[in-house]
Amino acid sequence: MSTFTLHPAAPSDGAFLADMVVEAANWRQGATRPRPDVLADPISRGYIAGWQRPADRGVVAVDEGGRPVGAAWYRLFSVEQRAHGFVATGVPELIIGVRPLWRAQGVGRALLQGLADAARSAGFARLTLSVEHGNFAGVLYRSEGFAVVETLGGRDTMVRTLA
Repeated sequence: MSTFTLHPAAPSDGAFLADMVVEAANWRQGATRPRPDVLADPISRGYIAGWQRPADRGVVAVDEGGRPVGAAWYRLFSVEQRAHGFVATGVPELIIGVRPLWRAQGVGRALLQGLADAARSAGFARLTLSVEHGNFAGVLYRSEGFAVVETLGGRDTMVRTLA
């Protein structure tokens, strides 16, 4: 197993978070969406535009050489500018991406746990996310306490209560 560490996401991590939005959008093997297409999508762009706003928090996984390999972060969205996993004002939506070579090595789980700790420390009671049907990450999300609250358009909105 490869070694990695986590650190809090900083304003300077914005470009890497954009990379992770592209990774998350390209989870399906053999169906690659070009970076410009992914980042042109208003919802995808909303996950990173203006990073880091006051309520934004995240964690970045880095390898032994300090190179980023994955990230998870959350943002608050409004009813007017909602993202895929929106459930209510004041419930942060989680976004996660891991470089393909680092998947299935515990990076995603560590990122989810680190971000849940950050959200809990910030006083949030829940986290939400959205996952497309067929995405293998859904198993990870369920194992970390996320439950489906809505299914719409080939994707599930999942929520985790933070104790």
